[in-house]
Amino acid sequence: MKITVVGTGYVGLSLAVLFAQHHTVCAVDIVPEKVEQINNRISPIRDREIEDYLSHRRLNLTATVDGTSAYGDSDFIVVATPTNYDADKNYFDTSAVEQVIQEIAQSGSTACIVIKSTIPVGFIEKVREKYGYRRMLFSPEFLRESKALYDNLYPSRIVVGMDLKDESLCADARCFGALLQEGAIKQDVPKVYMGYTEAEAVKLFSNTYLAMRVAYFNELDTYAEIKGLDTKQIITGVCLDPRIGDFYNNPSFGYGGYCLPKDTRQLRANYDGVPNDLIKAIVQSNHTRKDFIAREVLDLATANGQMEASDVTVGIYRLTMKCNSDNFRASAIQGIMRRLKEMGANLIIFEPTIQQDTFNGYAVCHEIARFKRDATIIIANRFDDELNNVKSKVYTRDLFERD
Repeated sequence: MKITVVGTGYVGLSLAVLFAQHHTVCAVDIVPEKVEQINNRISPIRDREIEDYLSHRRLNLTATVDGTSAYGDSDFIVVATPTNYDADKNYFDTSAVEQVIQEIAQSGSTACIVIKSTIPVGFIEKVREKYGYRRMLFSPEFLRESKALYDNLYPSRIVVGMDLKDESLCADARCFGALLQEGAIKQDVPKVYMGYTEAEAVKLFSNTYLAMRVAYFNELDTYAEIKGLDTKQIITGVCLDPRIGDFYNNPSFGYGGYCLPKDTRQLRANYDGVPNDLIKAIVQSNHTRKDFIAREVLDLATANGQMEASDVTVGIYRLTMKCNSDNFRASAIQGIMRRLKEMGANLIIFEPTIQQDTFNGYAVCHEIARFKRDATIIIANRFDDELNNVKSKVYTRDLFERD
């Protein structure tokens, strides 16, 4: 079978590698450097399993910048291009996805298009009409940064959305579900087939629930901090209840990354005209947490106002959200940085993945020893052993030292 995957971020590249174990796969990306890396079996993203499979496994995988050359003879075309949230439109920016759909429709391809990008509820039905291309599925992804291929190899579930009245599309959906199962190591993965809009809602509600857990334990931590209680003891006691579970409960500076911020805001926008309190509160809670963290840090750095904010230098240890990640898009710590700057503090960043001397107007320090010396206080969303010798001036809410 011939499969084309458009977009080689975490979602697209992990799927391309998964399918290439058993089928002919062409990965498409507009960035020539990424295409060259993939063709040379080098992963352009940081993911241990992808790196291992590209360098050590026999994969029938090629990459190109010209998607139209691959569309014609494809059985499935998987679209995994980014959909960032546009705050002005109060909606996902789906232009990259729509551009690919339009190109496929104009190419004369009869392949089944599978949208893997996160999209608003109602999107698939709209674009099927808009572009006159009916053979289309939506299959939400449930992947973690830096563990995308692992999560495809050991998926929690496979969800495929389709037109339930179209027998041909139902067959396509089951075929695509079988392809995902075929590439996985985990056997007997639960497969759920449903309507388009239900599948679109599954993705947004899943990520919003995860964001709610992050927000909940962060607010628990805020309460404990203000009241002088031991957050770790409380969380341990709460999470021994099997209905709650010991996961997604390590306090942080807020939820961030590729999915949770944009998906929660999109779901909130989809609730327009629908009564709700909880959904909008999840979004607001993340802002409140960042306000609290920034104030706490500045109070500690200035000895509760005994020094001026302009006299302290706050060291930002890593912009990444999680361990072993190279992504810091929409990371919560950047929200903390903006607040601290507005309060008048000086900031320096230690982030090994940045080669430049500045990032968004902030100074970047490339030497860890100098960074530790120059910072009045160091804040870290996730603690690292290389901070052990300056632990006394590190501020973190990473109580369990895990993601």
